[in-house]
Amino acid sequence: MGSTGTVLRELRGAQKSAKGVSLYSRYVNRPAGRVLAAGAYRAGLTPNQVTLISALFTYSALAAVALVEPSWTLALAVYAALALGFAFDSADGQLARLTGRGGPDGEWLDHVVDCGKLLLVHTAVLISFYRFGELPSDGWLLLPLGFQFAAVVTFCAGLLREHLGKAAAAAGQPTGAPAAPVSRVRAVALLPADYGVFCLVFLLLGAPGAFRAGYAVLAVVHALFLAAFLTKWFRELRALRPG
Repeated sequence: MGSTGTVLRELRGAQKSAKGVSLYSRYVNRPAGRVLAAGAYRAGLTPNQVTLISALFTYSALAAVALVEPSWTLALAVYAALALGFAFDSADGQLARLTGRGGPDGEWLDHVVDCGKLLLVHTAVLISFYRFGELPSDGWLLLPLGFQFAAVVTFCAGLLREHLGKAAAAAGQPTGAPAAPVSRVRAVALLPADYGVFCLVFLLLGAPGAFRAGYAVLAVVHALFLAAFLTKWFRELRALRPG
């Protein structure tokens, strides 16, 4: 087992493409995940164990959002746990590529944890609104449901786009124009849709009005991204039709 520095260099060499990745994931979450992956490698952890650690941090934070009255202390604790959970979510894939121990089971587990996260985060906000929110009107209870719809449909549609594209390529079908190069403009534009950026809104839990406003803005942004992504992915898949 090599030194931590050696492991980090190997992890950098095994990094996924930056195409379609926001600046946060590229310069914050992936590097943090790389450090965690190196630590996990030296501790002898498997990628699936790292995925479960990610779930532990994330789901514990979401349980706290639902069950504990909002405060600045809670805000800091929830954000720290969500950010760590997201970094471990990056670390599991990096560790799998480093060790060659990835497989369908690991990919399945990672997607199950991610899907559960997207469902639970907005459910936790809904419960918090209901229990502690002192909302201007009951209509605010619909906001987490709409946000949840946008987030889950985007996640599932993106996974289907990726797997159907791979299936088309495996079948020898033309996959359209060559992939565009990594774009910094696109990386900046994707920031509002990045889960790591979304987690920042929980730093406002100590100020319920500010949290509601920030959460509402992000919900609108995610709805707009959903419409844009669905249109883009549908056109790409339509172009994959044989003959």
